[in-house]
Amino acid sequence: MLYSLLYSLHDWFSPLNVFRYITFRTSLAVLTAMIFALILGPWIISRLKGLSMTQQIRDDGPRTHMGKAGTPTMGGLLIILCILLAVFMWGDLKNLYVWVMIVSLVGFGCIGLFDDYLKIIMKNHKGLRAYQKFGSQVILALLIGIFLYMNPKDPYADVLSIPFFKKWLFDFGWLYIPFSVIVIVGSSNAVNLTDGIDGLAIGLVAVAVLASGVLVYISGHKGLAQYLQVLYLSGTGELTVFCGAMFGASLGFLWYNSYPADVFMGDVGSLGLGGSLGTLAVITKHEIVLAIVGGIFVIETISVMLQVASFKLTGKRVFKMAPIHHHFELKGWPEPKVIIRFWIIGIMLALLSLATLKVR
Repeated sequence: MLYSLLYSLHDWFSPLNVFRYITFRTSLAVLTAMIFALILGPWIISRLKGLSMTQQIRDDGPRTHMGKAGTPTMGGLLIILCILLAVFMWGDLKNLYVWVMIVSLVGFGCIGLFDDYLKIIMKNHKGLRAYQKFGSQVILALLIGIFLYMNPKDPYADVLSIPFFKKWLFDFGWLYIPFSVIVIVGSSNAVNLTDGIDGLAIGLVAVAVLASGVLVYISGHKGLAQYLQVLYLSGTGELTVFCGAMFGASLGFLWYNSYPADVFMGDVGSLGLGGSLGTLAVITKHEIVLAIVGGIFVIETISVMLQVASFKLTGKRVFKMAPIHHHFELKGWPEPKVIIRFWIIGIMLALLSLATLKVR
């Protein structure tokens, strides 16, 4: 809204023409979301604490986590609020893809919010039943997938782009819809599983969305897309502003979520951010690249699947505890060491994802 107002005045005041540049508005979105998070953080944390919206600790978890009991949760509300404020201020609200991202962020966030509400307010420790939680995610992702598939302005609505190769595309046809559901729901739950220790998930989200922002900008810039021989997707460049808002909000939240955490994001944050990353990948045809840049999220998910499958089939566990970050905690790694080392791997994977632009 602020962008539209200011840019409309550029004929009378030429310096306002700078607002037409996506890179400039992305920088503003980063700063705006981060500043809002830093300013609103203490108030929201105190409100969550006053409403007794505090974390419940698993009895079977690492003993070191017992001290986290009573820490405010549902801080994902702060993240979503700051992202929306920044996007509404600096994004082009006439862009269809921006609204798809908003629906994804808010929709998956609401599913997480209801799950948190049942766990904390209603004292239902399990929250939503598995079929309710997963079913809601599938329905929302299906609606997004169908909408994008039927978008007449997207010539690549039903294709999968393979990184490291020059425009190597697989045409899925209508099967792309269920594929997109898998990507979006999988991403949402992967971030949710990773959110188990202070700052781990939000730090990795910041790294992933920063790398994704670079890829999105290039895909939406005709000249750069042609030069680097990647798919040019008209209109998607505006999502760089959304990525900037996510990055800024993540950094601002990390200020309060870093070890030892003053607040946790809860499912409202992890499902919302994860769903947004998956939706972003589907829109921009970076589904496989998402698996690279979000490699830690993938590893965390696989560790849970292996643990469950092994225990059900053999009665034995592969890891001391899953997701895998708890395994290293139980091996004696201090929590900050687990976090930093996982962040380092996440940064390396993000750089690898950017390398796909040149290795073709």
